[in-house]
Amino acid sequence: MQHNGTAIHWHGIRMLNTNHYDGVPGVTQCPIAPGETMTYRFRATQYGTSWYHSHFSFQLVDGVYGPLVIHGSTSADYDVDVGSVFLSEWSHVTSSVEWETAWKFGGRLIVSTPVSASGLINGMNVYPCTGSDPACHGTGRRFELRFRRGKRYLLRLVNPQADGWLKFSIDNHDFLVVANDLVPIVPYRTNNVIITSGQRYDIVVEANQDVANYWMRATPQVTPCQAPENEYPNNIRGIIRYEGASTTADPISAPWPLSQSCGDEPYDKLVPYMAKNVEGGISETWLRIGWYFQLNVIFHWTIGTRDLLIDWENPTNLLIAEGESIFPSEYNIYEVPSRNQWTYWIIQDTSVINAWHPFHLHGHDFYLLAQGQGLYNRFSVRLNLRNPPRRDTATMPGGGYIVIAFPSDNPGSWLFHCHIAWHASQGLSLQFIEREPEIPGVIDDGYDEFNRTCQAWNAYADIARYDQVDSGI
Repeated sequence: MQHNGTAIHWHGIRMLNTNHYDGVPGVTQCPIAPGETMTYRFRATQYGTSWYHSHFSFQLVDGVYGPLVIHGSTSADYDVDVGSVFLSEWSHVTSSVEWETAWKFGGRLIVSTPVSASGLINGMNVYPCTGSDPACHGTGRRFELRFRRGKRYLLRLVNPQADGWLKFSIDNHDFLVVANDLVPIVPYRTNNVIITSGQRYDIVVEANQDVANYWMRATPQVTPCQAPENEYPNNIRGIIRYEGASTTADPISAPWPLSQSCGDEPYDKLVPYMAKNVEGGISETWLRIGWYFQLNVIFHWTIGTRDLLIDWENPTNLLIAEGESIFPSEYNIYEVPSRNQWTYWIIQDTSVINAWHPFHLHGHDFYLLAQGQGLYNRFSVRLNLRNPPRRDTATMPGGGYIVIAFPSDNPGSWLFHCHIAWHASQGLSLQFIEREPEIPGVIDDGYDEFNRTCQAWNAYADIARYDQVDSGI
């Protein structure tokens, strides 16, 4: 960390009137320079499960993230809140090595796909290796939860993966899904839930099985998502230990017979508990997904008409505060000028690569009006305007589309991007500038700290000559 900057994004948090604390270098702030500090201030007006993470380049891949829980009501009763359960991949090389050896040049398109050595549940797992394996430094241990028969447990599932989709399940147990992202939903019962980077699901598990030990599993969904194949796809496991069962023995339980699939949980299951309808939109904008190679070597994703590339020393909010109204084309900006009006956005994959993308919007829960494969056709696809799913991260299927809507009720510069870290680094991002004339007033109370952070970063960058190797976010 002494050789680069950072900034912390509070994933899914609305940040109403505190856009300058959203934590995106090059958009809402300059990076925090080595040795410097920045205090983030915001109101916790939502409740549920989320997380914080670095938004500086691909820094989160190396572990700069953690849980963020705001306590409130749930749509089903429980007895014990066990807290956040993170489901992630694990590599034996740093993100900078993965970037330079593969993803910078297209990842699985033209070079061998980086392979995660294994995966973790709440930062823990075992790695099957031999003494000759240079990555072998011990056997590790599994994450464990203690259940008492008859009790109901709230698990807050969080996926911070750099890439990929996982199915979470517990042998012999089904559960209620009670929230997606920071939105309580009408509970539904299932024996597994699929989750991708940036998403969260709250589940309630009843300890109603025989007193024994059971596997928790996070199973990579490889083929349909074109995700990096994991060498040990059946080894991302934790243990549920019932009181009265062995405290040391591994479970002998069998997994549910789950098929490989991709995408999100079924659309019709994600019904918000508090119903909200969508009004007619004043605009409808198509954002097509494509790609190109720079000089036939460097790979870039595009959304709309181009890829995003930001300048850490000149964040969008600084340009706005200084009165700029014409922004660099590489900032990939879309204006949302009207107050409290609905806008519709159609994100359509035209890349012919069949890559799936989990898209995340800052500053808003968006309303997911439609989601499907193939080309979106407004005459054949009926938009759901009556209490559609609301969330901050949703999957656009490969070769498919999502249609989202949100009201222009939160002035600021807000990022919209694929949450696969490598795709964001390859430019698959844009900025919404929402109600631009009001942004200077929004950021005014934090301008001194904003300016001090930029001055410290510029002084560091002038000496260190830090080389920005990706889109910057």
